[in-house]
Amino acid sequence: MTRPSKPDEELRLFGLNAVKAAFAARPGDLRKLWLVAGRMGELREVLAHCVAHRKGYTLVEADELARLAGTQHHEGVVMAVRRPDELPLSTFLRDLPSGTAQLLWLDGVGNPHNFGAILRSAAHFGVAGVLLPKASPLALSGAAVRVAEGGAEAVPLVRLGRVDNAIAQLQACGFVLLATTVRDGRDLYAGRLPERCVWVLGAEGEGVDPALAAACAARVGIPGTGRVESLNVASATAVLLAEWTRQRR
Repeated sequence: MTRPSKPDEELRLFGLNAVKAAFAARPGDLRKLWLVAGRMGELREVLAHCVAHRKGYTLVEADELARLAGTQHHEGVVMAVRRPDELPLSTFLRDLPSGTAQLLWLDGVGNPHNFGAILRSAAHFGVAGVLLPKASPLALSGAAVRVAEGGAEAVPLVRLGRVDNAIAQLQACGFVLLATTVRDGRDLYAGRLPERCVWVLGAEGEGVDPALAAACAARVGIPGTGRVESLNVASATAVLLAEWTRQRR
């Protein structure tokens, strides 16, 4: 089961673009900064904020950053921030503007690097929100945020309740749910995609839960050469979002 996040829970971010994007979006959530001396120039605004607001920052060596981040891929900076809130679906839909929109429902996706790549594509194509199942352990992590290259700050995360209630709420707001599938699905390029669309994406291997897929309006597949079984879920997401966006233009 999902462990509910506390309002003051800390998240450690690393990677230059991830840190810069988080600071630009919510400077008040910054708690502490660690960096190598070579990053001081690129992070001068963050350092000035730390001084002005009495937030700690520490110059350290790269091996200390690796310990703090849990990886060598820290790019010379680690920043502790307050973990952003996840929205309940009812609040998200209440505040969502009318008109065209696409959402992502991540059913069974668990790899943080895939999650980060999905968030990056979602930000690029203007996805209105990413929906996370109630029981899913998937949540923001330092690794996901680094791979997202700033995209994690641009896309709201929505924590769902019961599946049947979530589907009913989305349909009441005019959304059409499309389950993605490797085989026996409608050709992505064969027809017009819904103006308000929810892409339901499953884990690689298992795919979308059969009961959830059955509740969707259709199954959609991405045609290819057949030389490989399917695309990686993050790559598939980018293709789906791009085609929906192309049709709107």
